[in-house]
Amino acid sequence: MLKTSTIKAAWPPCVMSGLMVVAGSAIAAGDIQFNTDILDLNDRSNIDLSQFSRSGFILPGVYPMNVQINAQSLGEQRIAFIPPEDDPKGSEACLSPELVALLGLKEGKDAELTWWQNNECLNIRSLPGMEVTGDLSTSTLRISLPQAYLQYTAQNWDPPSRWDEGVSGLLFDYNLTGQSIRNKNDGVKNNLSGNGTLGANVGAWRVRADWQGRVDAEDTSRTQHMEWNRFYAYRALPSLQARLSVGENYLYSDLFDSFRFTGVALNSDDNQLPPNLRGYAPEVVGVARTNAKVVISQQGRVLYEALVAAGPFRIQDLNDAVSGSMDVRVEEQDGSVQTFKVESASIPYLTRPGTVRFKVAAGRPTNLQEGGAGSVFSTGEFSWGVTNGWSLFGGAITDNNYRALSIGVGRDLMAFGAVSLDTTRASTTLYGDTYTGASYRLSYSKRFEEYDSQVSFAGYRFSQENYLSMSEYLDVRHYEGDVGGSKSLYTATFNKQFRDAGVSVYLDYSNQSYWDRPDSERWNLSLSRYFDAGPVKNLSMSLNLFQTQQRQEPTSKGMFLTFSVPLGRSGSLSSSFNRTQNTNSYSTRYSDRINERNNYQLAASDTSVSGFLSHAGDRADVDLSAGIEKDSRSSLSVSARGGGTLTKDGAALHRSSSMGGTRLMVDTSGVADVPIRGYGTPTRSNGFGKAVISDISSFYRTSASVDLESLPSNIEATQSVTELTLTEGAIGYRTLAVISGEKAMAVLHLPDGSVPPFGASVKNDKQQDTGIVNDEGSVYLSGIQPGSQMTVSWGSAERCSLSLPKELPADGLASTLNLQCQPIKADSTPASAVLPDVLEKKAS
Repeated sequence: MLKTSTIKAAWPPCVMSGLMVVAGSAIAAGDIQFNTDILDLNDRSNIDLSQFSRSGFILPGVYPMNVQINAQSLGEQRIAFIPPEDDPKGSEACLSPELVALLGLKEGKDAELTWWQNNECLNIRSLPGMEVTGDLSTSTLRISLPQAYLQYTAQNWDPPSRWDEGVSGLLFDYNLTGQSIRNKNDGVKNNLSGNGTLGANVGAWRVRADWQGRVDAEDTSRTQHMEWNRFYAYRALPSLQARLSVGENYLYSDLFDSFRFTGVALNSDDNQLPPNLRGYAPEVVGVARTNAKVVISQQGRVLYEALVAAGPFRIQDLNDAVSGSMDVRVEEQDGSVQTFKVESASIPYLTRPGTVRFKVAAGRPTNLQEGGAGSVFSTGEFSWGVTNGWSLFGGAITDNNYRALSIGVGRDLMAFGAVSLDTTRASTTLYGDTYTGASYRLSYSKRFEEYDSQVSFAGYRFSQENYLSMSEYLDVRHYEGDVGGSKSLYTATFNKQFRDAGVSVYLDYSNQSYWDRPDSERWNLSLSRYFDAGPVKNLSMSLNLFQTQQRQEPTSKGMFLTFSVPLGRSGSLSSSFNRTQNTNSYSTRYSDRINERNNYQLAASDTSVSGFLSHAGDRADVDLSAGIEKDSRSSLSVSARGGGTLTKDGAALHRSSSMGGTRLMVDTSGVADVPIRGYGTPTRSNGFGKAVISDISSFYRTSASVDLESLPSNIEATQSVTELTLTEGAIGYRTLAVISGEKAMAVLHLPDGSVPPFGASVKNDKQQDTGIVNDEGSVYLSGIQPGSQMTVSWGSAERCSLSLPKELPADGLASTLNLQCQPIKADSTPASAVLPDVLEKKAS
């Protein structure tokens, strides 16, 4: 497709210098005069170069353009270009109040702004140093503004004024796992389990309903269970850097343990801070002896469920709002089950100087299966950055029979890390008796840059015998649990890189002791080393040692030693020795990547053979696992993770792993099969020209682009990239300018036998540029669709229309099309006269 920029580029500098004759007065006015004598044209009288006569000149009108401020994209906007009052032949971009609000100006700058065109357009001269330039060749409006005028920004992070609440719509995300197990003596057992989220977005509000269920079938018996975890709604409050939620929820606290309740909560949201000021997200580390299903839950609610291949696994994509103890269940291919708990603890409580972070909630505790229980409670906590190194924090929680008060201090030790110390005193009335006690906690975190190591978290908590946390109190009073709480809790996470030796070390440790129950202890140590052996590069060896002791259950301990050799471009062959519960096993695995979307693993051991296949599809992620045990036991498992998103502008099925999370719907101008790249594996637009990129980080600048390398030959992207920052749970919507159709040379004729002038532009029914007329009416057209219409413009107006053939030539458009351009009835209203009306409609 020939564009303005294409024609200019086609002329070498020596021709351009001869073509453009600039007089002194023309320089002042920005006009360029063309020396048409040097053009090799048969008809020099039929030329229209008015759109090129001024440097950067854009004809008056309204254009869809990608707005950039200091090279950062604000997304596509409709920009009006209007002749200034002091220059009727000129054209200036109209920056509307809505667009100015997205610039992120500092407080107080609004009072300095002046406006024109009935206060609909910003006078850019009211901000000294501001420059605005439009480029139709790339459909871009570039705004340059001194940084001193703007709010704080960071890499990939925008100020709240640029956050996008998205569009209204419906969503449904799911995670399903089906298993079929055949035993020689017990017959066939089938089960289907899943969890997901049903939701609706209305303005800034996100309404969500979480569900989980399971169906088990064995011989003629069948059991099923389905329940809704919670119904709730939430929204971001950028002015408070907080999140408001109502309905059924879990208490997210840095001072008190978590429990389920129905009520309202208002919490400072760390996700609304710049990335370097955000908090800590828990992770789960373990070892699967065979292909296994990992289920992570909290108080009965499933947080994560997925199939994993045999060997060590590390799950790091849990929501950072999760707090308290999590239950991990690893269901092995051979029917055995591992269970353990993981404590998700926060890093030391520190707050920026002069800033107050807070969390408040009120409601009634509830039980997932039994519904309401307990009296109405209320809680509140805060953290105040007193100075650059000290933070003070505290909080309280209470109901009719329970009261707890906490106070603490945090200290930034600079080169020695960060530490916090707090104490909580609780008083509880149970069955006429009063229990009063205290709990003390110490937390530490440090990254040792000079040693390339990090203590992600280290903590210690000691509780007196008569101290009960809120959840322990609820267990005793309403769920008939035993009186008696925890005594001490040690947690630590450490990792270290020895880069010169190619060695990395990871340690995760927790120890929970009780006053009246056996202790629970768990640790996992992982060591890995990468090295070369002669011509063989990137060999690796890893050792995993683990031990789990859950109260009165037998101690589970073992080791997993693996040696891996790379094969080919992406394959690897590994041999493993596994010792668990005094039982030894050996296995060999081969894993490889078929392409960007598919990878697989084949494994054989002294007791079984198995296979694992993972596929990243456009509509869902699918994992398939199969295995045979030596005792005639066989299993087949399949899991699918995906979702659907519906808006007034269209719908699409898509991959999804974060239930009810933030997503971006990309409209490829109605063109199907357009490859779209966001994070990870690219996807393709569906038959309606819609694609959804899920699992987008909230309050974080994200981008989506057309994968130009994989673009079909009959599709062209005139706008291939978009950027935006979405609030939590939003459904973003962006359109990328894509032209679909064939390309061919054509000759345009008017009814009187003449041709459109040199430089006239051709557009399709979507107002996309599809060509520029050359000598004698010749034009190279793109986006040719059978039976479609195109218009030809010159002299600041649409002049005639083209009707493309309903049947295109069978020779693949190798021949030139002869097209007649039918005149369009002239509109007596000049373009500049309708712009105020356009602006009025836009503002409304």
